Amino acid sequence: MRKIAFVFGSLAAVGAGSYLVVYLYRWQWQRALLCGVLLVVVEVLLLGLVLVGRLARIEERVRDSDRRQRELAARQEDVLARLRGEPELSGGGRFRWLEDPAERTYVFVPVLMVTGVLLSGLAWLVQRIASATGRPAERRLAGRLAILAAPDPAAHDDLDDLPPPGAGASRGRIAGVTAVGVLGAALVGALVVGLADLTQTRDEDANDSAATSVVVQVDMRGTDMTAGRRSLAAQQVWERCRDSTAVPLSHAALGDLGDGLYAGVVRPALTDHDRLRLRGCLEDATLERAHLTVVGIGDADKDDD
Repeated sequence: MRKIAFVFGSLAAVGAGSYLVVYLYRWQWQRALLCGVLLVVVEVLLLGLVLVGRLARIEERVRDSDRRQRELAARQEDVLARLRGEPELSGGGRFRWLEDPAERTYVFVPVLMVTGVLLSGLAWLVQRIASATGRPAERRLAGRLAILAAPDPAAHDDLDDLPPPGAGASRGRIAGVTAVGVLGAALVGALVVGLADLTQTRDEDANDSAATSVVVQVDMRGTDMTAGRRSLAAQQVWERCRDSTAVPLSHAALGDLGDGLYAGVVRPALTDHDRLRLRGCLEDATLERAHLTVVGIGDADKDDD
């Protein structure tokens, strides 16, 4: 369950980060702030999932360690109890014949001595036969094991110049980590520089057209939304976006075209960057139950009526 939550959280973080970049490019600050807050929340959630997983593994290890300690203590107590307990003798003594009266005569000791002598002689004979027949086998075994012997230091004086075991692997790992770090830093730097270039307010070449016309569509949610409320919402958004461009829209009026369409004429004409900023401001409206969509934006030549 935790893995599924981590996967969905990662996808949500990727989506929030992508839309954050898109809304920053479109100059839609309210939506960018919402995506940024969502991205922070998802990152905190992912961090919490990672910490919970780590804590669960630590708790499981501590529980296993306690269980092993309890089992070891129980075995130690069992062995200690057995060592401290009295020995149990079953059936009397081991050598009851020693407790019998001395008047009785036994043949156990002479038989034991004769048997020992015979066994010693038999062992000596087996040892002689084994030493006579085992030398060729030992030589063959030594020949097989010669490949595993260490090389002669006198014949290999350059062994000291060889790198220690694992040195090549460690260098390769360090090189891989360094390459990944450099690539990641380059990508992050390129993303930051690209966003800074896209969202920078800069002086652009003036537009030779006479004016710029903007047509917006106002959509309202609710059953009591009349034409007057729609017109008021359009005017409020238009007034709020007057200073969103490099040149303030001081002489720009918004006219009603009917059916929720409104047109505004901006003089002097807007540059491409100012168009992007004005579109982003209009479509990023924060009015309750109102949404503006830029239907069209274009330049009007001096010869046009």
